[in-house]
Amino acid sequence: MSHLLIAHRLPHLALPLLRLLVSRLGRDSPPRLLPLLLSAASTDDPAPLVSAVAKAYADDGLLPDGCSLLLLALRRGVRVTLPAWSDLMNRLPSVPEAYTFYLQLLDAGVPPEAKQFNMLMRDMIRSGKLASARNVFDEMLRRGVHPTVVTFNTLMSGMGCVRLWIQDAVEMFEEMRERGVNPNTVVLTTLIDAHCKEGNVAAGLELHREMATRGIKTDLVAYNALVNGLCRVRDLKAANDIVQEMRNNGLKPDKVTYTTLIDGCCKEGELDVAMEMKQEMSDVGVALDEVTYTALISGLSKAGRSVNAERILCEMVEVGLEPDNTTYTMVIDAFCKNSDVKTGFKLLKEMQNKGRKPGVVTYNVVMNGFCILGQMKNADMLLNAMLNIGVCPDDITYNILLDGHCKHGKVRDAEELKSAKGMVSDFGVYTSLINEFVNKKSTKCYHENG
Repeated sequence: MSHLLIAHRLPHLALPLLRLLVSRLGRDSPPRLLPLLLSAASTDDPAPLVSAVAKAYADDGLLPDGCSLLLLALRRGVRVTLPAWSDLMNRLPSVPEAYTFYLQLLDAGVPPEAKQFNMLMRDMIRSGKLASARNVFDEMLRRGVHPTVVTFNTLMSGMGCVRLWIQDAVEMFEEMRERGVNPNTVVLTTLIDAHCKEGNVAAGLELHREMATRGIKTDLVAYNALVNGLCRVRDLKAANDIVQEMRNNGLKPDKVTYTTLIDGCCKEGELDVAMEMKQEMSDVGVALDEVTYTALISGLSKAGRSVNAERILCEMVEVGLEPDNTTYTMVIDAFCKNSDVKTGFKLLKEMQNKGRKPGVVTYNVVMNGFCILGQMKNADMLLNAMLNIGVCPDDITYNILLDGHCKHGKVRDAEELKSAKGMVSDFGVYTSLINEFVNKKSTKCYHENG
């Protein structure tokens, strides 16, 4: 009955019957079932019936038996179609299992195809199995399948993302050329990005020139990779030249372009130029994101321009972006280093009011500000506040406090107190240590006066 329904192209009616059949036969039944299927099909092509039964196995939770049935049928000369076996291959729970099944299909007579190998390599890379993807490529060559530009791009994209594999990507590019496969924009862009991330901007620029020679247009991704590479090696002039070339070729800088340039300018101390670029972004309608704002805030804070940094921080909040603790801490640190601990402390309270939980690093920054100004009472109060809300002081916290007491505290033997730095493990030890040196001073004063 089922084979007649299949023959009359009514698989939806046949499938319930087939599922009932395979569920009764159970596991390891394909060797017994296949001869019956071939007999039932008689003069008709048995492939549709075999494929439908394999699907029934898979639908009934017997996927290995479905795969086994197809392999047995192929070895008996049944021309199982690609949709039938690819459906089962896609259901396998892992990429290595899918690859093993594909190799079994090839051994059973399925013609190898570059497309299938490419998809398996892609899935291996996506699951973090780069070495396995390379093995798939090697197997492809052993099977006599000619790699396509997609093959090389798939592998090189994965290699370019892993620093240890970048040289392999370069070697694969050479192999690609030796095989006469012309690289496309994607391949060349992948290599340019890999070279620039590795710090080899010269190689990236050489490939960029090769693209022009081959008549391949450089896309925005490749240009951004070059700009990023040049900013990393602190060549802002060359980075701006690339951006100008990009504009001349009809491409507009995007958020990535601007952010990369702004970050590069900030790191080189070109803060006014960075602020001009920020304004240009707004003028041309390119929205700033967290990365852009953070780059600006970092640059301004490190340069001691705390007021400007706070203004950018406020703007960031106003446009609906939420600065993280690190961003707040950078601004707080800038104010504290400018002796404006009051504003730094205000920002600390602002973080808390917004539901943020400043960590020990943020508290240490404010603590250091108090100690530099000699406000040891405020520093000790801040320490108590930390403990009350569950922020554990670290070695740096206690070293800051000891240093402050040595310089501004009520202790006589500062050198002896300094020797305790790095040896304070908790609040109790710190308190005992400070009390000891304060008491020592008082005792010494009493004896001297006597």
